[in-house]
Amino acid sequence: MEREQEARWLEEARAGDVEAFCRLVEVYQRPVYNLAYRMLGNPEEAEDATQETFLRAFTRLHQYDPRRKFSTWLLSIANHHCIDRLRRQRMTWVSMEDAPHVGQMESHLPQPEEALMAQERAAEIQALLQELEPEYRMPLVLRYWYDLSYQEIAEVMGLTLAAVKTRLFRARQKLADAYRRARSAGSWAPVPDRVAGE
Repeated sequence: MEREQEARWLEEARAGDVEAFCRLVEVYQRPVYNLAYRMLGNPEEAEDATQETFLRAFTRLHQYDPRRKFSTWLLSIANHHCIDRLRRQRMTWVSMEDAPHVGQMESHLPQPEEALMAQERAAEIQALLQELEPEYRMPLVLRYWYDLSYQEIAEVMGLTLAAVKTRLFRARQKLADAYRRARSAGSWAPVPDRVAGE
């Protein structure tokens, strides 16, 4: 989507045009859902969190600063909502057995065996992510699934640049430790290099 078109929709939405906001929802629904799913690990929870994120964004549009990227502002709302939900759940994690393979981890490989292996790897990585505390999980998701810069992650999470770098370093260490524990308990596919360390 062109930035000019997004800016026009935002301006119209801020003026009260619900249809313009619906266009923004269509564009950002999948990224927000994928972020919520990576954080919450449950499709129903992720759907609820996605709806709540857009509801909060709509009611707070007057607070949006047009000089910022809308996607960063929106993902920041999703981040805070997911963290709140996890706190309320008191870190009760949902089993990955019922979680579908979604979004950016989908495989379009031609061979069924390769597609199945890719799905299994995606589920394994998601299970490893679920072992991390939310404050470490979120920067990993934003960096490796959304390809955000350190500065953008800092904006989404409300952290300093140094804090983001520290959290990413520790998150990669924690993920590597979780992977080693899982590997010693059974046979896991290798974690992609881009997640295991930069």
